[in-house]
Amino acid sequence: MKNRILLILALGAAVACSKPQPQPFSVIPMPADVTLSEGLFPVKGAPVRMDSGIDEASAAYIDTFLRQLETVTGKTLPEGDGGFRFLVNPNLATEQYAINVNDKGVSVEASALNGFVYAVETLKQMLPAEVYGTAKARADWVLPYVSILDQPRFGYRGMHLDPSRHFWSIDEVKRYIDVMTAYKLNRFHWHLTDDQGWRMEVKKYPRLTEVSAWRDGTVIKKDWDSSDGIRYGGFYTQDEMREVVAYAAARGITVIPEIDLPGHMVAVLAAYPELGCTGGPYEVWQRWGVAEDVLCAGNEDVYIFLEDVLEELIDIFPSEYIHIGGDECPKDRWAACPKCQAKIKALKLKDHGNISKEQELQCYVTARIQAFLNGRGRRIIGWDEILEGDLAEGATVMSWRGVDGGIEASKRGFDAIMTPNGYVYFDYYQGLERDKEPFGIGGYLPIEKVYGYEPFEGIDPEAQDHILGVQANLWTEYIATPEHLEYMLLPRMCALSEVQWCEPENKDFDRFNASLDHTFRMLDVMGYTYCLDIRGKVGLDRIPARTEDDLKVYMETKDWQW
Repeated sequence: MKNRILLILALGAAVACSKPQPQPFSVIPMPADVTLSEGLFPVKGAPVRMDSGIDEASAAYIDTFLRQLETVTGKTLPEGDGGFRFLVNPNLATEQYAINVNDKGVSVEASALNGFVYAVETLKQMLPAEVYGTAKARADWVLPYVSILDQPRFGYRGMHLDPSRHFWSIDEVKRYIDVMTAYKLNRFHWHLTDDQGWRMEVKKYPRLTEVSAWRDGTVIKKDWDSSDGIRYGGFYTQDEMREVVAYAAARGITVIPEIDLPGHMVAVLAAYPELGCTGGPYEVWQRWGVAEDVLCAGNEDVYIFLEDVLEELIDIFPSEYIHIGGDECPKDRWAACPKCQAKIKALKLKDHGNISKEQELQCYVTARIQAFLNGRGRRIIGWDEILEGDLAEGATVMSWRGVDGGIEASKRGFDAIMTPNGYVYFDYYQGLERDKEPFGIGGYLPIEKVYGYEPFEGIDPEAQDHILGVQANLWTEYIATPEHLEYMLLPRMCALSEVQWCEPENKDFDRFNASLDHTFRMLDVMGYTYCLDIRGKVGLDRIPARTEDDLKVYMETKDWQW
């Protein structure tokens, strides 16, 4: 739906100075259909009426917003008519919402939790940035008269986090989810296992948290033979993971866990060496990269282990999808392993074309785990390597090595999620002055390139329905602090949100860039760190310190300048 913004607020300068001024319309992602008109609605102390048919989760989310509005304005919002009205409209889709602000008040309509969440987040971005604070603030607490009908382009709008290379506390994960919520993302991909650390408590296999969750050091930058010698690690208890699932669900976000298999399993082998082809000894990896040691696909105990782990995982995570990895699995050990070769012979696997019999053995592993999860009402996602060889019907492909995996998957009739490293790998550098940037893995991904990504490029029109959505990935080999994590995430995730949400005709980089000024003020109030390369400030240490006094000056004068 073509975006329409009718600015009929051109009042004389003298009059403008004497009246409250609305926050310029700087909503990210830009709603599908917007009409602004002359008039302002004061929200301070406005009465509230909530439809009795609103579900409990939606009511709780709305109530949190209203309580926050009371805090920052210093005025109670009484129950009554003539102010905010939150209404159930069953004719709207699950993620659709409508907002109308006029002389009768503020009408918000949705049919389900996600719609109400997105409506609330749009209202918050239409208000002064102080609405994200925790104390009473002086501001022009008004909303412009506006009509909005909004819905996303893609149903899958994801963000990934890697706690395996560097571990993030539950509170840090929640902060990550909070900022995802502000920009209307709805899938949190949690990469819970890798060579450098296993992060999930599994009751049946206690050595996964006693041994696999800890490494005895970490490589120093890219000096591959080095180690800082500092023991490092951590894991999430099952109760903590359930807490994250509930926290995300209350915000309309589904948590998709990943157990990466059959490669990226050195941490597991350190605890259970009998699951590898050589029997070890193994140790939790201290370096980055791709390890030759993987699970032994010819050992039936491996499948018992994986099924046991997945049984506990699906009891914690209610998501339809379970990510099973499938990437970067070298076949050297399998080629030399008697058990793997015996399995290949029993299955009558053969080399054909560019596909080796060992690759077909990985297809067998994928299909076997897929059948197990399908039998429990779940579906798999795998990295695009799972396309190499026969792939069972019903699998979803995550295209990370560029866009080719998504193109091939959609042609072959598989659903795909686009995560091409050249456009949405947020561990890549944001600026060209690398000496000023925090040390990183490499690459170059400025916010302009993120914004310019078009997920349907190269996808046959008849196959576009197989593209479920877009996700950005944030791998953390070289990211060890929350400040660095947020710096790599923001504001590139804001650009991602418009790729995920907006129809192509509603995207406009100049408009988006101008809207970032409001986003930066919002992030200041919320206490997030972010990159200012787009404003000519390069590097994490180039960001001015923001003390409580600085924030007080901004909140009282709105004159905080970088």
